[in-house]
This record gives sequence, structure tokens and C-alpha cells, in this order.
Amino acid sequence: MNRRTFIKGTAAGAVAVTWTRRAWSAGNDLNPIRKEVEKRHDEAVRRLQDWIHQPSIAAENRGVSQGCDLTIRLLRESGFDQATRVPTDGQPGIFATLDAGAPRTVGLYMMYDVKQVDPAEWSSPPWDAALVDKPGLGKLIIGRGAVNQKGPQAALLAALHAIRGASRKIPVNLVLVAEGEEEIGSPHFLQIVRRPEVQAALSRCSGIFMPAASQGLDGVVTINLGAKGVVELELTASGELWGRGPRKDIHSSNKARVDSPAWHLVRALGTLVSPDGNDPAIVGFADKARPLSAAEKAMVAEGARRMDEAQAKKLLGVDHWVHDVSWSEALERLVSRPTVNIEGLVGGYTGPGGKTILPHQASAKLDLRLVPDMRAGEAIAALKAHLAKGGFGDIEVRMTGGYDPTSTPDDSALIRAQITVYRGSSLDPVLWPRSAGSWPGYVFTGEPLRLPAGHFGLGHGSGAHAPDEYYVIESAHPKIQGMDGAVFSFVEYLYGLATVS
Repeated sequence: MNRRTFIKGTAAGAVAVTWTRRAWSAGNDLNPIRKEVEKRHDEAVRRLQDWIHQPSIAAENRGVSQGCDLTIRLLRESGFDQATRVPTDGQPGIFATLDAGAPRTVGLYMMYDVKQVDPAEWSSPPWDAALVDKPGLGKLIIGRGAVNQKGPQAALLAALHAIRGASRKIPVNLVLVAEGEEEIGSPHFLQIVRRPEVQAALSRCSGIFMPAASQGLDGVVTINLGAKGVVELELTASGELWGRGPRKDIHSSNKARVDSPAWHLVRALGTLVSPDGNDPAIVGFADKARPLSAAEKAMVAEGARRMDEAQAKKLLGVDHWVHDVSWSEALERLVSRPTVNIEGLVGGYTGPGGKTILPHQASAKLDLRLVPDMRAGEAIAALKAHLAKGGFGDIEVRMTGGYDPTSTPDDSALIRAQITVYRGSSLDPVLWPRSAGSWPGYVFTGEPLRLPAGHFGLGHGSGAHAPDEYYVIESAHPKIQGMDGAVFSFVEYLYGLATVS
């Protein structure tokens, strides 16, 4: 389905009829906006390409300030009355508002940072934002940030341009907060959100959403009612901290008589999980993990029935689930289990050939995923206590970022508006207990705001944090929307948020 098919197709017509009849008088027909989406397609794609061209990697302190400035410019061009840089102890954030004179106000969360890249792993350079054709999917844009999150965010901004281009007012007021450290665990995001002027603006919102591409390869759209929390950290074992082993790299022949900090770290890591590496074994870590409710189990069972296991495995590049469990059990584990994962493990020489040394230091980068009722601070405390009890108290534990899990009720206006828009597009969304990934939604759903928060958006992309990350621009799949479809879904959602009570 290319963009012209989307604009002229029966699905689009059904959507327009649905919203005209349910939400708006005949004088508020969305057809002029839909035509504006088509007219501005090339402009929207170029905007996304410009955004991808700018590297903004917080982990490397690369291009982040420039990425912040570019995002502010894009927000102002899309109609925000004010968009300002917010300083933090780390990378800057953004606070922006759009006063449409509307009765209702909605919050937006965005991020402008992206993950690191190794260009050698990519079929197309990660900053080129090249348009390529992929059989079965259509025309894609390939680049770092394409789907996580610049593609969906660019689609939301394109929706604002289209509404204004059709000489309409944005149907809701908008309050936006953005950060440049999401990919390193949002260590300073609270410094943005807790500013008095930001907190006051957010308190007027009916809810918060983050633009997303919510369709899978099979076209099925998922509504996540929350997300796991995360702790990102680094463990370091060294001869200096341990008091055993060398204080600098030495010849490996000395292993016969000198302790190895690298093996010390490996032994410590082995105590954190079950022997097969699949279940956390940190004492006290998962004690508060809340089991799935009967309603959540029913959601997973329905999702297992409707989602394609073979497509999921293909997307991940795997042949087996842990313990060779069934599709349904794999999905239950995905949403309900806390995890302990090694992101990277480094010690000594890793270049070409061999180098016979006994390293004086070794480090492991880990992430811990948390489910409801677990807390990031308590997870770190449990890890430190576990290491100390096991004789590894010398190993340095450095938390680099993280936050608590988040949950939103399925009967909130935010979620009901999503359901209405999706069903208006002849899509029956899968309600899902929570995403296995993480975002700092806890700052909105927790005290003192206690607002519903989630993700929304049609469209498809994949490869987040991986080579050849992509976002579909013109879809060849009859059930997947391209960029125009994604843009128009945001138009509908904004109008839906203005009317659903």
C-alpha cells in the first residue's frame, strides 16, 4: 500500500466517516487535512532525513547539543509557541508548549538522542538516511534513529504541519518535554520534569504520549499499558580494588601464581543468574515482582492467538525461546519476568591476534529490567548486598541510569482514544500488559502527577539499537501503513483526545 493508496483507499474513507460522525460536525471534516498530508509527503520525508543526518549520541557525547538545537527548531517550525533548552547536570532537555486555545491539554514525551553505531555493520551508512526498496515492505528509510524515535516523532510533527496547512487549529493544547539521555537510562530527566514551570504545565494535561510505530510485521497494532523499568550499570573488577591480582597488565605466564581480576568478575557474574543464564538469582532482587493478574494473563493469551510467532522469530533472528517454551509462555515471560542481561563484557586485549597478558581489570555492562512493584534503587541495593555476601564486595558497581516501571489503566481517556482511532482504521488493537522495553514514563504516572501515559502511532519500523534500523515510508504491505498513514493517525489521535472523555 503506497501513500496514494492510503489517501484514496477505503480504510482512509472509513476513518474519515468514523470521525466525522462520532466526533465532529460536518463542518469539521478531516478530508482537507488528509489531502494536506499527501501534499506534504516529500517535505515530511526530508524533515526526517535532516533529523537522522544529525548524530546525537549521549553515550559518546557526540552531536547532542546540535541535536537539541535541531529538535528545538523542528518544534518551532511545527507550531510550538515556545521551545527552550533546559540545562541539566548532563545533556540538555527541551520544554515546549503549543497554546491552541483548546479546552484540553495533552502532554508529549520525545527523545532526540540515539544509540551508538558501528558503520561497518550497516548496508547503508547510518547517517545518510537513504531511501531503499525492500521486497514485501516497500520503500524504507534506513538510519540510526529511524524508528527509535525520530521516524514516529517526525510523523507527529508532520501531522501538526498538515493541520495548520489546512487552516485548522490544533484541537488540543500541547505540553512537550524531551531529553537527550534516554539511551543512557535518562539519568537527569527528573531535573527537566521537576522544574516548577514544567511541572505546572504538565499538571494541566489529561495524559502523556510518546509517538511510536506500533504495527508489527503482520500489521497487528499493540497498545502497551505500561513498560518495564530498567537499571543500567557497570561492574568493574580490578587488582587495585580487590587487593589481589596485578595493578597493571602483566605477562600471562604469571597466571600460575597471580590471581585474575577477569576470572573474579566472571565468577561474580555467574552468581547473578541461574546456571543457564535465563533467570535472575540475585538475592532479594525480584521479591516484590508482581505476578500477572488474571486480566493480564487473558491479554497475553489473546495476543498469542493473534500475533505471529514465526514473524516474531524472524524479526529477532532467533530459532528458539528459552527452555524451548511455547509461544504463549514466551510472551508471558516477556511481560512478567525481571531480567539480568549482560550488554557487554570487556577485559584485557581484544584486538587482532593474541596478546598473552593477565589483565589487571575487567568490566561488564549490565541492564536489569524491572516489573511493577520493583524499584530501581532497591534493585541496585539488592545487587550490592548479593555481591558482598558472595565474597565479591570489592567489585565496583556504578549505576549509569535507570528508572522504575510504569503502568496506565486501560479505561483512561488516553487509551480509549487510541482504541477508537485504531478501530476507526479497521484495526483491532491488541491490549498488552506492558512493553518489555523501557521508557521513563514513571515520572508521569507516579507522584505527584499521576497521569496516564503511553505510546501511540500507526506505521512500522525495526532494528532499534541494531544495524540497518529502518522506518517504512511507502508500504507495500496491505496491512502496514507507510509514513502518510502514520501522520494521519496522529491527526486522528489529536482530534480523538479532544473529544474522548
